Amino acid sequence: MTHEEKIKSIAEQIKVKAAAGKPLAFVKKSVPHVVPNSGRVEVNEKIYIGDLDQVIKIDAINKTCTAESGVTFYDLVKKTLSLGLVPFVVPELKGITIGGAVSGCSIEAMSYKYGGFHDSCLAYEVISANGEVLTCSREKDPELFNMIHGSYGTLALVTKLKFKLYPAKPFVKMTYKKFSDFDIFYKYLLERCERADYEFVDAIIHGTNSFVACLGNMVDTAPYTSNYEWINIFYKSTLTRDEDYIKTDQYFFRYDADCHWLAKALPLMETKLSRLFFGKIVLGSTNMIKWAKRLAGIFRKTKLRTEVVVDVFIPSKKFPDFWRWYARDFNFFPLWIVPYKMPQGMYPWVNPSHAKKAGENFIIDAAIYGKPNNDPKIDYSEMMEQKVYELGGVKTLISRNHYTKERFAEIYNLELYNRIKQKTDPRNLFGTIYERMVR
Repeated sequence: MTHEEKIKSIAEQIKVKAAAGKPLAFVKKSVPHVVPNSGRVEVNEKIYIGDLDQVIKIDAINKTCTAESGVTFYDLVKKTLSLGLVPFVVPELKGITIGGAVSGCSIEAMSYKYGGFHDSCLAYEVISANGEVLTCSREKDPELFNMIHGSYGTLALVTKLKFKLYPAKPFVKMTYKKFSDFDIFYKYLLERCERADYEFVDAIIHGTNSFVACLGNMVDTAPYTSNYEWINIFYKSTLTRDEDYIKTDQYFFRYDADCHWLAKALPLMETKLSRLFFGKIVLGSTNMIKWAKRLAGIFRKTKLRTEVVVDVFIPSKKFPDFWRWYARDFNFFPLWIVPYKMPQGMYPWVNPSHAKKAGENFIIDAAIYGKPNNDPKIDYSEMMEQKVYELGGVKTLISRNHYTKERFAEIYNLELYNRIKQKTDPRNLFGTIYERMVR
């Protein structure tokens, strides 16, 4: 089936189901990379879009790719790397789709220089709730183009993307710089971002006196390679090694086997024997998300809170304040750190008044994976949300959210969002971003 045939079929299904006036939801082939929420129950008309999984064209000369929205980065990298190219930003989990990366704001270790995946995109094809096929770019309907980013599928269905590609080499040489003092570590990290002397820059904070800057460059040859797809654990290697060599495709997905470090919450799953016998059915982000969805019903019945799994974007100048608070009151490690520059300035979906409060477009993504949250006196998820707001930051919406409508409107540019919503989904068949991700 051609792309045009797929689009025509999906658009017709949307028109038919929209005529009934019922809310719509889309089912793709890969698992959604939204943290299973025991408090969220969705009742929608389902439309299957799993066939949108093809790379349509790779232009090696102009370094661009056109692909359907359901293509996973794992499959995409296999195709582009064979031509010596990769996306500018490759999210760290294999099952993330390129459409999902735009809807949910994916970043990675090249984001300190190039921004998120959306910032490398040139154009989107989308289908509105009326079944109308639209195209948008920074030149054609730029408001729709920019607001599709971070809208979590509530404005239109993204069906095709065109994006830029980056020259690649077969291996990544990693260098690990270790620090025991936060101020020295943070100064060094910012210097690396300013000088841009490495292609990849991120960090892992292992504890209040253990900081590792993870720096990488792609290279043509490697004296050896390490593999972190099954038995070996990447994040632990950064404590014991000063340098490492990894195949480029395996570098991109170095965190996938353990879903960063969520696997350590499973009994014995960081031991080599358990990984050898049970790793194939337990390890990997796709497996873990499937298991988490199965367990969400148990959490709902027992009223236990799910663990804190969230990325928060903190203005870089305020990150030292965040760190002092985090080390004292939150105190959960490891903590993943990703410097992130928004190349065009603060994104339009951020309320201008909140963007002014942030005061800059260079931020630090702090990713918390697996903080236990069953203290009856403290809800750490809500505690984190409040602190991020105080510092002028933004919290991703992939997990539990606690915002009132008023607080949500302080952070998100609902005036612009609602104006576009009236054009693409006037009957609110896709749900609003607040309804879908918060309420």
